[in-house]
Amino acid sequence: MPEMHVHIRWPDGRREACYSPSLVVKDFLTVGERYALGDFVEKTRTALTIASERVRETYGFACTSAMAQRARIEAAAQRQDPGGLVTVERFEP
Repeated sequence: MPEMHVHIRWPDGRREACYSPSLVVKDFLTVGERYALGDFVEKTRTALTIASERVRETYGFACTSAMAQRARIEAAAQRQDPGGLVTVERFEP
C-alpha cells in the first residue's frame, strides 16, 4: 500500500506531518487549502477510517497507525482555537 504524509499547519502555527497508509487523503484534502478546524478533523477522520479499512481488506487487519494518527489529530484539535484554520502545506510519499 502506498503510504504518505500530509504536512499541515495548525491554527497556532505548529507544523505536523500526519501519516496515512493510503493515498485516499488526497480525495479529502487539497494542498494549499485552509480548512475550518472542525471540517479538517471530520475530513481526516473519514479519510483515515477509509485508509484503515483498505488495509483491512488487503491484509486482514485494520491499520492501527491510521487510527493512532486519527486520535492524535482529534487530541491536537482540542488544543486549538475552535474558529481557527488548518493549512495543508504538502503531501509527501
